[in-house]
Amino acid sequence: MVEHGRSTPGALPDLVRLFLKLGVTAFGGPAAHIAMMRDEVVTRHRWLSDQEFLDLVGAVNLIPGPNSTEMAIHIGYRQAGWRGLVAAGVSFITPAMLIVTVLAWAYVRFGTTPEAGRLFYGIKPVIIAVVVQALWALGRAAAKDAVTAAVGLAALVLYFTGANEIGLLAAAGLGVAGVKNARRLGGGVGLGAVIGWLASLVTRADTAQTVRTAQIAPAVPAALAAVPFALDRLFLIFLKIGAVLYGSGYVLLAFLRADFVDRLGWLTDQQLLDAVAIGQFTPGPVFTTATFIGYLLGGVPAAMLATVGIFLPAFVFVAASHPWIPRMRRSPWAGALLDGVNVASLALMAGVTWRLGRAAIVDPLTAVLAVAAFVVLVRMRVNAAWLVLGGAAIGTIVHGSM
Repeated sequence: MVEHGRSTPGALPDLVRLFLKLGVTAFGGPAAHIAMMRDEVVTRHRWLSDQEFLDLVGAVNLIPGPNSTEMAIHIGYRQAGWRGLVAAGVSFITPAMLIVTVLAWAYVRFGTTPEAGRLFYGIKPVIIAVVVQALWALGRAAAKDAVTAAVGLAALVLYFTGANEIGLLAAAGLGVAGVKNARRLGGGVGLGAVIGWLASLVTRADTAQTVRTAQIAPAVPAALAAVPFALDRLFLIFLKIGAVLYGSGYVLLAFLRADFVDRLGWLTDQQLLDAVAIGQFTPGPVFTTATFIGYLLGGVPAAMLATVGIFLPAFVFVAASHPWIPRMRRSPWAGALLDGVNVASLALMAGVTWRLGRAAIVDPLTAVLAVAAFVVLVRMRVNAAWLVLGGAAIGTIVHGSM
């Protein structure tokens, strides 16, 4: 165990090595990244327990920004203080940033994005296995009683109805806190009432999100809105996005389109879709889409500024929120709220995994790959990074022989 905010001998080099490796091998988006981090820091290195890791998952879902990058920053701060906070975050971001910069150069030079189908044919089913194994382990720690299990199940059902993610997290946290502290409220809060309230609150949050989205993305023709490119404006736009963005890559796409296509006219729709595709199929944080856009608009200096802009708020939010996590766990009210957020976070992660799994497991071979990877993870505890690389090799060989 390491005291929060203080470094231990050897912690910093270990963090740098670990997150550089994950920055190269962590494909599949935030859910997959978090699953691979759990494999490393809970199972292999034993830096954190499942409950401590789960509390960090809940904490990153309470703040805006890229969840998996914020997990890396939290773990770095937990292990090596302020130096670890910076080292872990930078180590996780840098490989993806460099890869995306090279791909952006190729895109500018040749006008197309590279073919990723071969790699992803084998990688996707392995990623699904990694996430399912992490969900199984974390789920046992999160669903610690009937209340959290019921709220988690309700959150999963509501997710599939299209409910707002932030509304789900807030309602689950407040609902579990209310039930577990019912005696302090005079015993008037029941589980059934909480589930009904959960659904109604999520519906209201969903309506509010629709209104905000309409305000964010007005229908302004790009040709009429075009303004001269400027590095300072680029930096401030990405700083704003990094500071306010909750949700999936689809939400990121909405923000980027509103600013860069509609309002400023700096990108075409096709360029934006190519940028998001690059961010999705490269390893590491999906937010390195900003690196690609920056390079398209202003070369290497703009790529670096865009990257710093979109990730900087994550470092600030983690530094501000990390010291409060152990205090929340010790408080009956805040600890119960964190339990609710934790189980809802896993419900969202499970919902995303189900949808990704339907796209990843497309034939008997991908089904065998997913099952085999899951069995190897459970029985042999092989490093998930090796499984991902193995899946990439199989995908390349299979598609190469077609």
